Amino acid sequence: MQEYAYIHDEDDIPAPLLEVPFLEAFSKDHLDQVLHASAFIECEPGDVIIAEGDEASRIFILLAGEVAVVKGDKQLVRMNHAGDIFGELAALEDEVRSASVVAVKDSFCLAVDQKFLEHIMPKDDNPAFYACLYEFIAKLTTKRLKATSQYLAILDEELQQLRDALAAK
Repeated sequence: MQEYAYIHDEDDIPAPLLEVPFLEAFSKDHLDQVLHASAFIECEPGDVIIAEGDEASRIFILLAGEVAVVKGDKQLVRMNHAGDIFGELAALEDEVRSASVVAVKDSFCLAVDQKFLEHIMPKDDNPAFYACLYEFIAKLTTKRLKATSQYLAILDEELQQLRDALAAK
């Protein structure tokens, strides 16, 4: 895994970054601050981007490639869309990582250092910025919760069908 400092030219934000939903939620000035607190991470298959149990300070945005979220030995989900975000909850809540994230294919991520961001943009002085950040995280969490609920409803239905089939025997 290679890490590169993101040298940000405030007058020239690359178009692919402007299309990332997380980043398009911010005003130009706020986006400049986010990018100043960022680095690029280049990964090969098998590289561990986040290790379960590690301290958290970064939010990751997948720009290209594919990663898997793994807890213990079990793969929970794969992410392969530009703009997919991972590591946000632990970074925002100062918690340890609850799962690992491993590159499945050659991948390229933007890593936003939340602690550095808070240092250069204190919460008390930048309520509009943090309102945008937390609103986006809330929408992302809601989307994930909805998908999980739909999946659980399907599993519940399948379980009921199995119970009915066993009871009929």
